[in-house]
Parts: sequence; C-alpha cells; structure tokens
Amino acid sequence: MLRRGLVAGPDFEHFRRRYFTPAEVAEHNHPEDLWVSYLGYVYDLTPLVQEYKGNLLLKPIVEVAGQDISHWFDPKTKDIRKHIDPLTGCLRYYTPRGRFVHVPPLLPRSDWANDFGKPWWHRSFYEVGRLSAKTRIIRIINTLTSQEHTLEVGVLESMWEILHRYLPYNAHAASYTWKYEGKNLNMDYTLEENGIRDEEEEFDFLNMDGTLHTPAVLLYFNDDLTEL
Repeated sequence: MLRRGLVAGPDFEHFRRRYFTPAEVAEHNHPEDLWVSYLGYVYDLTPLVQEYKGNLLLKPIVEVAGQDISHWFDPKTKDIRKHIDPLTGCLRYYTPRGRFVHVPPLLPRSDWANDFGKPWWHRSFYEVGRLSAKTRIIRIINTLTSQEHTLEVGVLESMWEILHRYLPYNAHAASYTWKYEGKNLNMDYTLEENGIRDEEEEFDFLNMDGTLHTPAVLLYFNDDLTEL
C-alpha cells in the first residue's frame, strides 16, 4: 500500500478493477471496441477482431458485441457446446449463429489453418476482469461541494474499487474520508462488510420500490489535494 498525502491506499496509477457490471460490458459494443462476457468473466476481444479484420468468421462475434454469451459454452468443460451433426453424424461445435473464428469447418478444407494455438475462448490474454453477478445502486455525496452522484456497483467490489469508479466525478476522491451513518468506512471491505446492507430482496418482499431508499455514502474533505 502506498501513501498519497493524508490517505493511505493502492497505487491508482496501476490499479486494476476486478469487477465489471453488465451495463459496462454493453458499452463496448462495436468492432473497434468489443467486449463480451461468458462464464462469469469479461473479455476484450478487440485485438481478435483487429487480427481477423475483414474475415466473415467474425460476423457471429460482432453480432454479440457487449453481450453475455455464456449460453455458447458448456459450463463443465468451459468449451463451446457440442452436438451430433445430423449431416456427418460426428460430434461438432454447436454454432447456430454460424461458424466463427477458430471453429473448424464441418468438412475437411484445404484453406483451414489450425496453427493458431489455443482458440480465443481459452486464452487468458483477453480477460479484463470478472462479471458482477449482482449489482446495487448507491449515492455518493461530497459534503464539501454538496454534489451527489449515483453509481451502479458490484456487490463484491471493495470501497477502493468503488472509489476508482467515482474518480471521473472527483479526481481528489482519495483526499476524503468516506463515511456511512457517521462511521468511517474500511476501504478494503465491501459495502455489505461495512454494514451497508443490500435491502433489495426485503423491498421486493414488501412490494415496495427499492429506489426510494438508496444508501448514501458521505465524503468529508481531509484538506489534501491528492489527484489520481
């Protein structure tokens, strides 16, 4: 842990978030910036698209840009689902959208090059983080400026990761003490671990609108101009 001014914390110059929400994945939805998620992880396939630019086998991948494609995979083998092909009677990859990059052709072909090593779905190189299986909404209120922002965060994210999300709104966010109901938050803990309960299920059970009560984290300035 490094110390920046009055606040101890991670080195945000090299900080890497662990979790991404489905909404964040959905923002990367075109060939020049293409993310997908599957089996609980998020992948940036932009380099793959650039490598095979112009290849028709990219079409099924481009069509699902920004989406979760877990249904393409067998969760046990973590490989593309397979089926018995009715034409050949052989076990083949099941690709209802059409064959895509690194999937072998149905029948032998002289132009099929299989010297690419591992197929893209087995390469950790493309992984950027985990997909948040559950998210929640919180408010962050700067008591110095009275500005308020609403963020969607993953339930397993630490307060440091939430602070990292908040940086676009306040570059000096690490110069503040973060509190909830008057108590300092442990920035290494999640919201739940800090006593900020997720009451969505309770609101659903009572048939109440949970958006009417969104927890508010208050930021108190520490008289330090640390910028991240």
